[in-house]
Amino acid sequence: MATAVKSSSPAFVEAGKMEKEDLGGGISRQILGYGPDLMIVRVWFEEGSVGDVHSHYHSQSTLVESGKFEVFVDGEKKVLEAGDSFYIAPHLDHGAVCLEPGVLIDTFSPAREDFLGEGN
Repeated sequence: MATAVKSSSPAFVEAGKMEKEDLGGGISRQILGYGPDLMIVRVWFEEGSVGDVHSHYHSQSTLVESGKFEVFVDGEKKVLEAGDSFYIAPHLDHGAVCLEPGVLIDTFSPAREDFLGEGN
């Protein structure tokens, strides 16, 4: 297991002032509020971009803020749109294909140290 997050975000996070990271492949993300036990991240997807199937030890709950996505969780696929959400228990395979440009709001527990460069 990776090293735990040792830092936290400020109490108030203004999205317009936060850095947006280009992940390539039509995907970019913005880390918002976080502490050792919780993290929220906004992820933009261009149509056709793919969040490759992967797994991690974090619990994840995701809200579809906008767009349309085909989401894969533990062998099941479902098309989700704005307002829908999904939950991923630790260690389950999951991924997504963007069908219409959109944004996902990911929450993780504990925080993703790999997103912050901690413990690497």
